[in-house]
Amino acid sequence: MPTTLYLDSNATTHVLSAAVHAATQAMGEQFGNPSSSHSHGLVAKALLEQTRASAAKVIGAGDGHVVFNSGATEGIQTAVLSALRAIGPRLAGQAQLLLYGATEHKAVPQALEHWNSVLGLGLELRALPVDSRGQHNLQMLTAWLPQTALLCTMAANNETGVVTNLTAIQRLLAQTESQALWLVDCVQALGKVDLDLQHSRIDYAAFSGHKLYAPKGTGMLYVRRGAPFTPLMSGGGQEGGMRSGTENMPGIAALGAVLDALRRGDTFANHATLRVYRDQLEESLRRAFPAIVFNAPLDHSLPTTLNFSVHGITSKAMLDVFDAAGLRVSAGSACSSAKAAPSYVLEAMGLPAWRTMSAVRLSFGALASRQLVDAACVAIARCGQVLMAMPHKEEIDLLATGAAVIDVPCNAQDSGAMTLQWSELGAYLATHPNTRLLDVREAVEHHAGRGVRYGALAAINVPLSTLALEAALPAAWMESKAAAFVLVCRSGKRSLKAAQWLRSEGYTQVHHLYGGLALRPDCGTAATSHSPPEKVTRYTSG
Repeated sequence: MPTTLYLDSNATTHVLSAAVHAATQAMGEQFGNPSSSHSHGLVAKALLEQTRASAAKVIGAGDGHVVFNSGATEGIQTAVLSALRAIGPRLAGQAQLLLYGATEHKAVPQALEHWNSVLGLGLELRALPVDSRGQHNLQMLTAWLPQTALLCTMAANNETGVVTNLTAIQRLLAQTESQALWLVDCVQALGKVDLDLQHSRIDYAAFSGHKLYAPKGTGMLYVRRGAPFTPLMSGGGQEGGMRSGTENMPGIAALGAVLDALRRGDTFANHATLRVYRDQLEESLRRAFPAIVFNAPLDHSLPTTLNFSVHGITSKAMLDVFDAAGLRVSAGSACSSAKAAPSYVLEAMGLPAWRTMSAVRLSFGALASRQLVDAACVAIARCGQVLMAMPHKEEIDLLATGAAVIDVPCNAQDSGAMTLQWSELGAYLATHPNTRLLDVREAVEHHAGRGVRYGALAAINVPLSTLALEAALPAAWMESKAAAFVLVCRSGKRSLKAAQWLRSEGYTQVHHLYGGLALRPDCGTAATSHSPPEKVTRYTSG
């Protein structure tokens, strides 16, 4: 079974091997500047236009423009600037709204606010409500369209996977004879939803390469022919004057390899297969967590996304246990998941607070395999066994809060003195052979995942929440204030806190491992065997 199971593809993906090869070739053999008129430049120009043609076919661009850029954020900024620059002459004197879906990626309303302010337009930003299924309120949209200058929607939501009914929105635009420009965020749709932009009413569509096996920093913007356009980047006149700056040819070549794979249909799993994988993961989650609730209707969602909540278990607690078991998932958008806040997407859907605070997103890509899904189901079952075996809700609360029982202030200089890199651990142990290695993760993480070992040295699990309690550590360990301790946790945050506390208690040889288990080298760890948990206690002594 793979030791790491990556199920966060809505955040980013690895790079397709063919894309790596294409990028390498573009850097080594096809390194010319496509603006140069000599042979090397002509080769690069041909590669650029071949990729553009491939992109146009995949998204159904027709006679629309495909502009290569750094990704969807730049594409959204460009589209918003273009639309707002054109709004004055087109709709002078009319009441004007900048309308965006309430569940849009934050890049959209923030771009609207920014350019509305910079251009001094004074237009009103208004969020279009969605229902509990994540679909836009079409009745309200009908009422607002006559005053709308720019409408922004998603093709598919990055947190829930809900697929927008673009056909219904297009029908309303036609029925109301709306002059509004229409921007669609197509980031999550590429490769998962059939696109035919040339036969749509869409004016602008933004894409990011790194959501579908191309490198980060690559993307493209579709612009309907005749739609207003103002370059965000001007200067050298590249991309037909629509986006200046020497083109990122390695990134474009890599994106082209992914687009070619999409066109051929022989690399990525088809939609039916992806739905089978999703159904298998759904069933595994239901068995592991009987109280589970799925936050989006699967019949109107991407075949690669599951968003769920389990009553009584916060997102952080679930993510920590999943991560310990090798499952890489998230609580929502990668742009905001580091913040301890409920999901604004689920709040916009009107879901109760416990669901917005407990939401977990599981997403896989079109390269997912039966082996990955089978292994993920085994790991999910393991997590369910561990969490369901916890005797008290307080155990989960400790995990969710990061066990803030110990709170000792420490300046940056002190932190540096306590810190060891993994690369330094071997030499440190050689000069301190009696070092005690402490795993300060909460017991539920320890039981869900792997024991920590460095060579022959095995760690003892002493959760941060119990470290300050009497008898948390063997008495013999605490006799000498000069005893050497090295602490480790998942990310390095709790181990630093534990090291601070031990130092405040007078122990002078205390260090923690920077970055925690997330940065451990593979050669420095070994797995302990798993056994079904009968009961999870707060700490273990061996």
